[in-house]
Amino acid sequence: MASGVAAARLPNATETCKDRRPTGSSALIIATWNVNSVRQRLPHLLDYLKETSPDALCLQEIKCVDEAFPRAEIEALGYNIALHGQKGFNGVAILSKRPFEVARGLPGDPNDEQARYIEGVIPTKRGVLRLASIYLPNGNPVASEKYPYKLAFMDRLIAHARKLLEYEEPLALTGDYNVIPEPRDAAHPEQWTGDALFLPGTRAKFNELVALGFTDALRATTDAGGIYTFWDYQAGGWQRNNGIRIDHVLLSPQAADLLKSATVDKALRGREKASDHVPLRVELSE
Repeated sequence: MASGVAAARLPNATETCKDRRPTGSSALIIATWNVNSVRQRLPHLLDYLKETSPDALCLQEIKCVDEAFPRAEIEALGYNIALHGQKGFNGVAILSKRPFEVARGLPGDPNDEQARYIEGVIPTKRGVLRLASIYLPNGNPVASEKYPYKLAFMDRLIAHARKLLEYEEPLALTGDYNVIPEPRDAAHPEQWTGDALFLPGTRAKFNELVALGFTDALRATTDAGGIYTFWDYQAGGWQRNNGIRIDHVLLSPQAADLLKSATVDKALRGREKASDHVPLRVELSE
């Protein structure tokens, strides 16, 4: 068990990782990134870990089983790795320099086999940070079974988040939510009116989650429009800056009190063979 983390905090923990953190750090940096295939994006991922050195990085759409994850290259940079993989689709991970306990899967539907949620508890100087990596369903086409699954997943997330908030500890729900919260979060919101990412029902569920007491980390630092985390590969989305903001970090009140900054690492989208998403990085006081 990780030092300083009580078993009661994560009763379904399935793994405890080692302490690889450097000494002397005064801030905790966490980031989230939909890499859209970790094996295809490995050079970019390694560069990001070297250049930014987050204490923890949540990944989505790793698109591989646990055994196929490029563990050795990432461990060589000082990271512990916890995975919830799936062959060819979905898949989430947490990379952390600090020891952490891990639980896999979002409660509420034992028949859901999609690898979309992983949660860890990471020790900090103040106690712990609970951290989740979430790959929320896309939901398209809306007329198919995929949209009801999206809404049901959001209901399960809301129920689980409500329970997590009862711990009254710093909590960060990070990931690719596949939700455009507001018109200013899209370069051309009129293009998304019939899409599952922007439907009123989707946004209402997202607002219901936030209303539990969460803070949108980016919106706590800026009200500006034109800030995006995703640019489609089609129709020159990146070249035209036709982006949307669908990757989010939601902070509990205890974590929001520690928020120092939130940054979209946009430059990564301009690299060759880039993911269509870019990382969102948050700095918390320790």
